[in-house]
Amino acid sequence: MNQATPLRQFLAKPMVRWWIVGLFFTGFNIPALYVLHEVLGLTVAIATLIAAELTTILRFFLNDRWVFGHPRPTWRRLWQYHLSNAGSFVIWWLAINAIEAAGIHYLIASLLATAISVGWSMATNFLWIWRKKSQGEGRSP
Repeated sequence: MNQATPLRQFLAKPMVRWWIVGLFFTGFNIPALYVLHEVLGLTVAIATLIAAELTTILRFFLNDRWVFGHPRPTWRRLWQYHLSNAGSFVIWWLAINAIEAAGIHYLIASLLATAISVGWSMATNFLWIWRKKSQGEGRSP
C-alpha cells in the first residue's frame, strides 16, 4: 500500500507549486541581476530587462510542465504568459505610484502593489493561460 504523505499531497497541488516556482525565481533574479550588472558590466536598465526576460522564460517552462502538467509547451501559452507578466508589471507600477501618492511610504506601497500584481498574475495563470478547457473549446469549426 503506497499512500502519499501529507507533505507530498500538499506539494502536489498546482497552487502550491505555482508559489514555489514564483518564490524560487524571486530569489534567482537577484544573483542574475548581480552577474549581469556587476560582472558583465551592463547598465541596470539593460540588466533588469535581460534578467526579467530570462526569468519569465524559465518560469514559463517550469509552470507549464511541473505546475500544470503539460507534456510540451506551446507558443500560444508562452505568448499568453508574456502578456500576463507584462500586465502584472503595469498593475504593480500603477498601484505603487497610486498608493505612494495617497501618502503611504513607498516601501509599504511596494508590498501592497506586489500583492495586487501577484493576485492578477495568479488569476491570469489559473483562469486564462492554463485553465481547463471545456470539451468543445479549442476545436476547429
